[in-house]
Amino acid sequence: MTTGNILLVEDEDKMRSLLKRIISYEGYIVHEAPDLRTAGKILDAEEIDVAVCDMRLPDGSGLELTRKVRSCHPQVEVLLLTAHAQISDGVEAMRSGAFDYISKGSDNDKLLPLIARAMEKAVLQRKVGQLQEQVAHAFSFGQIVGQSMLLQQMLAMARKVAALDTTVLLLGETGTGKELFAHAIHAASPRAAQSFMALNCSALSKDLLESELFGHKAGAFTGAFKDKRGLIEEASGGTLFLDEIGEMPMVLQAKLLRVLETKQFFKVGSTQPTDVDVRIISATNRHLRAETEEGRFREDLFYRLNVYTIEIPPLRDRKRDIPVLADHFVQLFAEKMNKHRPEMTTAFLQLLERQPWKGNIRELRNVIERAMILTDGPELGVESLPVEFREEARVGAPLSAFDLASVEKLHIQRVLNYTKGNKVEAARLLNIGLTTVYRKVEEYGL
Repeated sequence: MTTGNILLVEDEDKMRSLLKRIISYEGYIVHEAPDLRTAGKILDAEEIDVAVCDMRLPDGSGLELTRKVRSCHPQVEVLLLTAHAQISDGVEAMRSGAFDYISKGSDNDKLLPLIARAMEKAVLQRKVGQLQEQVAHAFSFGQIVGQSMLLQQMLAMARKVAALDTTVLLLGETGTGKELFAHAIHAASPRAAQSFMALNCSALSKDLLESELFGHKAGAFTGAFKDKRGLIEEASGGTLFLDEIGEMPMVLQAKLLRVLETKQFFKVGSTQPTDVDVRIISATNRHLRAETEEGRFREDLFYRLNVYTIEIPPLRDRKRDIPVLADHFVQLFAEKMNKHRPEMTTAFLQLLERQPWKGNIRELRNVIERAMILTDGPELGVESLPVEFREEARVGAPLSAFDLASVEKLHIQRVLNYTKGNKVEAARLLNIGLTTVYRKVEEYGL
């Protein structure tokens, strides 16, 4: 039995009653309206899939309803009915966004099949919309886990630039979450409904990277049997994320610069330019300024990419986030492995917090996944962590009076006491950066 919600808009009572009976026999739930005003209220209150509307109504026309639906309820499909079919009305109906246009009486046998087809399209569009919402949520800023002040500052910067079309350069060590930031910026931008394409510039040879990025024409090289669209063209209207941009060969850097400057590029083997509208977000763990000084990266491209830079801090500089991230990954893998969620012991967390995390969040995720595989009990203890973690750490050992960290902690505390907590003044007196002060305050729990 078919299901779905139909809005039937017809001012003639007998005709409305007849159409309702016919449509209801197919299993649809039918909502009735004698005019546009009532139809508008129903559209706002109910989850309508298809609207079947008379072309002529006491307070307007079916075209007006179609335009309202396209504007306010784009998931609803509209079928227009008329007693006097005219080609001009049909053309106008389709231009307004109606699913179809039929005449009463002579086309009655077409009504139910058209409703079925319109229902299929409406249901599919609703599912696509739900999937888009799920994807947007999965890559939103809310999915970037952490409470440290450093991370919050970076998130604030990313949120500010998301609404603009500015080129963004993400800096940070491997595993800090640069691609997650790029996804979140795209998801919060006006381009969110369009494509997000990602390419790791270090993963391919020069020729493959050029073809993957810019596409090629058939016959451009051996094996190019047909035209291929590159990722820049695929991402047109949306966002292209170029990871490890510092690894891009110089000759391709020149082609990318042309895209940024002219919004045009040439496919491999083509003499005709292709127009694109794409936002570029790039990322690297290299020091691009030093790379330009040493002639390994184009200075002009660096300045085009470096319009708005966000430096994502390594995990060791935001230790406050380690327990939060660990808890997030424990929950994630408990659901994936269909396990009861174990609690992390104090010793387990202390050991995590004492690690340098050279692989950053990616390394932490892998360690938690391994621990979850090894653990079947109600707790995650140190025995489920890698052996090297246990060997290198002194779990719970207090800092000695001769330990450099102890001396540094005491000195910073004294300076902060002197400045009455003013971190800007403390940074000036200590002759270090303000971000370093925040990091040390967090690291030592001051």
